[in-house]
Amino acid sequence: MRSPAKQRRFRSKTGSANSLASTAVAEVDHSGNPHHVRRWYVLAVIGVAQLMVVLDATIVNIALPSAQADLGFSNGSRQWVITAYALAFGGLLLLGGRLSDLFGRKWTFIAGLIGFSVASAIGGSAQSFEVLVFARALQGAFGAILAPAALSILTTTFTDEAERGKAFAIFGAISGGGAAIGLLLGGVLTEYLSWRWCLYVNLFFAIPAALVALWLIKNVASAAHAELDIPGTILGCGGLLLVVFGFSKAESAGWGAPITLAMLGGAALLLVLFYFWLRRAAHPLLPLRVVEDRNRGGSFLTILIAGLGIFGVFLFLTYFMQQSLNFTPIQAGLAFLPMPVCIVTASIVAQTRFLPKTGPRPLVVTGMIFGAAGMTYLAQLDINSTYGPNVLPGLMILGLGFGMIFATAINTATLGVIPEDAGVASALVNTCQQVGGAAGTALLSTIAATATVNYASGKVASSSVAASAAIHGYTAAFWFSAAIFVVGAIVGGLMLRGGPNMTVAESAT
Repeated sequence: MRSPAKQRRFRSKTGSANSLASTAVAEVDHSGNPHHVRRWYVLAVIGVAQLMVVLDATIVNIALPSAQADLGFSNGSRQWVITAYALAFGGLLLLGGRLSDLFGRKWTFIAGLIGFSVASAIGGSAQSFEVLVFARALQGAFGAILAPAALSILTTTFTDEAERGKAFAIFGAISGGGAAIGLLLGGVLTEYLSWRWCLYVNLFFAIPAALVALWLIKNVASAAHAELDIPGTILGCGGLLLVVFGFSKAESAGWGAPITLAMLGGAALLLVLFYFWLRRAAHPLLPLRVVEDRNRGGSFLTILIAGLGIFGVFLFLTYFMQQSLNFTPIQAGLAFLPMPVCIVTASIVAQTRFLPKTGPRPLVVTGMIFGAAGMTYLAQLDINSTYGPNVLPGLMILGLGFGMIFATAINTATLGVIPEDAGVASALVNTCQQVGGAAGTALLSTIAATATVNYASGKVASSSVAASAAIHGYTAAFWFSAAIFVVGAIVGGLMLRGGPNMTVAESAT
């Protein structure tokens, strides 16, 4: 037997050896990551690209009335400026994600940036409605290439657990709060320059980001020898395109319209066939291992549910502040700013302090409860409400909730994905957001319109009745959004895991 002193010396040597071995392993892990040394610069470039994509979801909405007056298109045609982008973006996301896996994330990222800037320049200089719609569709197509490439670069760059939490906190804050910033920027550009600058502004994001990415990012094509799944691409992208188009028609034509039923029925058929094809394809567009993990599957679903509920805030609060409170577009944009501040704060605290200890379940469930509480608060609005006591607290509550939901769910949805699946997993995150947003906008718009008509029915027409009816429609939508977040809390509680979060290596599949 060893003496106590010898045992202590032996343990000391063994501990030192283990420590050196651990350090060596860490160094080996980082040596396989071409972006580790410059990872925070990579995050900055990705953040700029993601902000541009998120801004575009709301900045063009502010510009639409001015664009309509300038180009002279009808109210019925106006929706195509939004729908053209949504169709191309939502329908091509899975393909865009797989392309980044097949041909390399650097080049798909740069191609997305350049293509998005060219499309924005075409749209900004459009002299006809048809050219504007074409440019918006082109923006959506290149956005579908850009967004998954950006998130997959982030996923494969940050593998250290503590740093990954910080990176995804920033990325989640941009994803959740960028839309509110878009409202402000759109208002400023439209009021002081022109609606065209709501499109031209993308060049100031995209071109510098592409130039820096050329130097900063190394190309990695993890699945360079795999084949593109053509049947899966047709079924999956076709199904998603019909989903987005069906929901857009539900908003304009009604849920019972033949075109709506045909589109949504066709989408259901294609997506069912897509699922069965994935089970037998040699190189599937979306490997089922990406979604069959319980935590990842639950994260994708909670992103979808949150997308259903979040758009009610921007859509109906914008109407309320501009029509009922008589805010200018700039004032309305400024009024939203407390929300992204709360999103950033909650994202950083949740990812760095709590996620490694608690896992995703408590954070997502709590975030959903905050979302329901914020929507319930806003559902109390009436014709006498003002911003300070009646809107601001609800926005702050929602901001805290969104900060816990999005950063946590996006982090968990991409945690442990093998490199050759990083692009398509990232695309699925964006797809869930896009489909949730399209469905939520159509559903909540229908609920608000129905509630407005029912309130005004049987009353003597007057300006006060019209104003009260409109607010009643908004609050009905807020109540329904609150219910959506309650469902999200239940789903998150049932599907996501609690307890200390797994490391990247432990969760790899």
